[in-house]
Amino acid sequence: MRVCVVGCGAVGSLFAANLARLEDVEVWAYDVWREHVDAINAGGLRLSGAGEVVGRPRATTDPAEVRACDFGVVATKSMHTGSAVAAVAGALKDASVCSVQNGVGNEEAIAEHLGLVIRGTTFPAGRILEPGHVQWDVKGDTTIGPFEPRPAPMAEIERLADACTRAGLPTEAVADARGRQWGKLIFNAATNPIGALTGLTHGRVCEDPGLRRLVSALVDEGKAVASAQGIELDADPEELIDYAARREVAYDHKASMLQDVEARRESEIDFLNGGVVRFGAETGVPTPLNEAIVALIKGMEASWRQ
Repeated sequence: MRVCVVGCGAVGSLFAANLARLEDVEVWAYDVWREHVDAINAGGLRLSGAGEVVGRPRATTDPAEVRACDFGVVATKSMHTGSAVAAVAGALKDASVCSVQNGVGNEEAIAEHLGLVIRGTTFPAGRILEPGHVQWDVKGDTTIGPFEPRPAPMAEIERLADACTRAGLPTEAVADARGRQWGKLIFNAATNPIGALTGLTHGRVCEDPGLRRLVSALVDEGKAVASAQGIELDADPEELIDYAARREVAYDHKASMLQDVEARRESEIDFLNGGVVRFGAETGVPTPLNEAIVALIKGMEASWRQ
């Protein structure tokens, strides 16, 4: 089996390093960050923290070097999905390609370039400490299933799930992955931007009574939008939020959006709260709090350009 991991930020690195440990899997890692790629090729891709791993994928900044693959795992920031997938489309033209990204809209962007798409949601998280070295902050499960308009075969989805599970990333193949995807979307949309706006970790957001009430109100809007689409959540986002706030789970974890804000990078707000707003408009569900969060994050980003 040959797998191309597209985008080796924290989550992409978790998949690339772990899958590369399997004897029956050849992993290519495509990323535009030259220093990261060079460090991976020189000394392997190191994970530390929740797991201690050194994987040795074949890393490159040149998409033309990637050999034809059986699977793609797309882990770029959502705003880069289209351009990244277009770059490696030649190697993935016959592959089943899975998004493990935040938010909604990524599968649609993949489907513009490729024919066999897998809807995916993953909970492992971390952060890059230096080129070639990723801190693995949070372990968790992954759920994958057919992307309805352009589905990959179920047998291939199960094959990818088996490889990820054997690599140490427990993954379940399901017929309908929308419930898990929207559960995580609501989780992220209710917590990530609050951390980004306040500078607080997940646990510290949740222990502040006022912020926790705001989180719950954002959850309620997301649930209403999911319900209007006929999506049944497979878990209560409120329970997931409180579970992650435990000190032994993700109390001190800085959400990816907070990491972006601290580095003054463009955030994924359009694919998180913006996604809730977009689907809310399509289904006639009001989402004023999510709209306010989008405006606040975009206002912060605009201030950096002044």
